[in-house]
Amino acid sequence: MTPWQLRQAVKIVRQGGIIAYPTEAVFGLGCDPLDFSAVAAICELKNRSLSKGLILIAADIEQIKPFVSATRAQLDKLARKTTTPTTWIMPAHPHCPAWLSGSHDGIAIRLIKHPPARRLCEHLGHPLVSTSANISHHPAARKALDVQRIFGDSVDMIIHSDTGGGRTASEIRDMRSNKVVRAV
Repeated sequence: MTPWQLRQAVKIVRQGGIIAYPTEAVFGLGCDPLDFSAVAAICELKNRSLSKGLILIAADIEQIKPFVSATRAQLDKLARKTTTPTTWIMPAHPHCPAWLSGSHDGIAIRLIKHPPARRLCEHLGHPLVSTSANISHHPAARKALDVQRIFGDSVDMIIHSDTGGGRTASEIRDMRSNKVVRAV
């Protein structure tokens, strides 16, 4: 991702737009998590119900603190290095918007390691909604061209960069029970 692309992507997110960007395995669609209109637009593009909830990716623990009610031990567990990308369902903060947690009492969080997405979060200064770039129940885009083919001009910007080469989307685990919700 070039410095110009990074600046443009940050500008678009701050203005309520939707971006597509590479993650560890697939392209994601993202927006400002506190912008209901942008979140609703992503769900409409994907034909996905808001009740399912969404994943937030963040560059560090500080970025997710306003969205979770977590113990120090849970935050430490989130920060631990894993061999594969892991998304954790954590207790949602009472003020966490329902459009992020959906019909659940938790919110899905991943500390992102893939450089383009991590840089986006760092430059935004807050988490980014992250949902796979696909129509619900269809394969996720693995290349920028796939995003263009699926969504056309419905996405404000596609970041042309490589994914991390992973074969599957991140594992999802419940922080409270350590139960695997989605295996890789």
